[in-house]
Amino acid sequence: MKLHFEGRVSDLMPGIQSLLDEVQVDLSEAGIPVQVEASEGDLEVGLEDSRAYIRYGKKHQFFRGLGLLIQHSRTSDQFHIQEKQQFDDIGPMFDLSRNAVLTVDSFKLMLNKMALMGMNTVMLYMEDTYEIEGEPYFGYMRGRYTHEELKEIDDYADQFGIEAFPSIQTLAHLEEFLKWEPVRHYKDTKGALLVGSEQTNSLIERMIDAASAPFRSKKIHIGMDEAEELGRGKYLDKNGYDTRFNIMISHLDKVLEVVRSRGLKPMMWSDMFLKLASGNGEDYYNKETSIPEEMARRIPKDVDMVYWDYNHIEAEDYEKLIANHRPLGCNLVFAGAVWIFNTFGVNYGLSLNATDVALQVCKKEGIREVYATMWGDDGNEGNPFAALLGLQLYAEHAYSEQPPTQAQLAERVKFCTGIDMETFLQLKDLDEIPGQEPNNAKQSNPSKFLLYQDVLLGLFDKQIEGLEVANHYANLEQSIHARRDPNAELDYLFEMPEKLSAVLKRKSEIGIALKRAYDEKDIDTLRTIAKNVLPEISKSVQELRAAHRTQWLRMFKPFGWEVIDIRYGGIITRLDTASLRIIDYVEERIPKIEELEQERLVYSTTNRSNNKGVGWCSYYYRMATPNVFFHVLNPF
Repeated sequence: MKLHFEGRVSDLMPGIQSLLDEVQVDLSEAGIPVQVEASEGDLEVGLEDSRAYIRYGKKHQFFRGLGLLIQHSRTSDQFHIQEKQQFDDIGPMFDLSRNAVLTVDSFKLMLNKMALMGMNTVMLYMEDTYEIEGEPYFGYMRGRYTHEELKEIDDYADQFGIEAFPSIQTLAHLEEFLKWEPVRHYKDTKGALLVGSEQTNSLIERMIDAASAPFRSKKIHIGMDEAEELGRGKYLDKNGYDTRFNIMISHLDKVLEVVRSRGLKPMMWSDMFLKLASGNGEDYYNKETSIPEEMARRIPKDVDMVYWDYNHIEAEDYEKLIANHRPLGCNLVFAGAVWIFNTFGVNYGLSLNATDVALQVCKKEGIREVYATMWGDDGNEGNPFAALLGLQLYAEHAYSEQPPTQAQLAERVKFCTGIDMETFLQLKDLDEIPGQEPNNAKQSNPSKFLLYQDVLLGLFDKQIEGLEVANHYANLEQSIHARRDPNAELDYLFEMPEKLSAVLKRKSEIGIALKRAYDEKDIDTLRTIAKNVLPEISKSVQELRAAHRTQWLRMFKPFGWEVIDIRYGGIITRLDTASLRIIDYVEERIPKIEELEQERLVYSTTNRSNNKGVGWCSYYYRMATPNVFFHVLNPF
């Protein structure tokens, strides 16, 4: 396809040039004439009598319009599209702190997709993955971005009218920095800063300066979520007891003093204030929470509050929780999620349903700024590119009063990413196995715990006992393979899920079979498992590791991969030990296998017996072993 732009396009041309390969378009004097015009806000795109037009209000809208023009020109020679943007700001938040730090090139590829979708903002969540002068341990060996790298990302985003800005932590969630002994003077508890000290105040000034300097935007997210430890460590020793609210407000005032002096526009997570108002100090989602007048009075009003909610699927839940925030008196921002956290897949069943409901409520309630978070908890086995279908849903909501139809969403995601919607949706089936609640609404993650659990210990065997899990993964492996398109730019995303399914079709139920054979003293079956089945599993794990490594090194900086490498190594070596012990038993060199003598228990109360799915586990080390993996003598 060839296009010829007419009108004032000089400011748009760098972005257009960056997308030409993406959309398979050439610029030519002989191309379809495209009249580019400014409008009062609505986006209008059309083609009539072999002439096209794009009328846009803001720069980012032009690039959505360009995508719509090319998409619809492929199937129609006459059309008119008019859209009104429903949110002032819409975009993703990328977690760049849980080991998986996107390379600059990967970030640019993601920005290309976002531009075609029509998104206009992106939040970079960086706990310690940016450089601070004079703090060599901040982000040490963690793949931190340089000032130049962040500026390159910002420059690239700006050509599409996308506003990039930093999301940092100025209170808690700083475990990866505070673990270093040379910086212990900043530490209150394991993850919280020692607030009130001059050294901490100086650090925060330098944090804010370093994080904001590479960006054009005046926005900055200052974090402050999940600070339950606040004031309970060295702070208590030095200052005596004070309420968490008093400590937090005092610290917030200090942080905002710095932010204001730099002319920045701050936002923060809202949860600590709602938790402190809930009565028990812990319940963020208590619909009966009432903000006391004294608390509301003391909270600064020039900081936006970000209400985060990732799993409600009823409109009344969002409406009530938004109402709970109103007495804070601050501008309210919403953050939902595309569930890539703590899984190898994407929980699209929950993500898409929660997003549809949440964003419709946001439109009704007048919330003008919305983000899609993609957290990478516990090492980040997943990746944000797998979440593009979820981001597409956010984008389509942003340009329509009503939720998009499934057909509209499918057409748009195919154009913007090159991948069919149904291909993306297969990623949910890595966790949406037999026994789950509908749409995996209870957030089970068997793709992770069934891979990492030890075959001799079988910690999760009771969770899946009696289910056709192996058959599920065998079918999924075939389904993923059948839907792959080697010509698609992002086809490589599905190599690792295909290999994972190949592992889990063998490994998911092997612990159950092993325990049964041992209890029944079925020596032939035990010998077959030891000599044939476990080595086959080991080989498939090695193939999975290779596929995962290729994906990681193509997408992320190398720092953090060593964690996943070690986890795969643990699976392989434990399979080897299991084979050894079984052979020793069947050849009567040992009288019993003590691990298989143990009764199997359910892993947790999150299970099928109480309609909570097949289970959830947040940490690798709890999946791999019930024994001491690491021990912190003093968490403070």
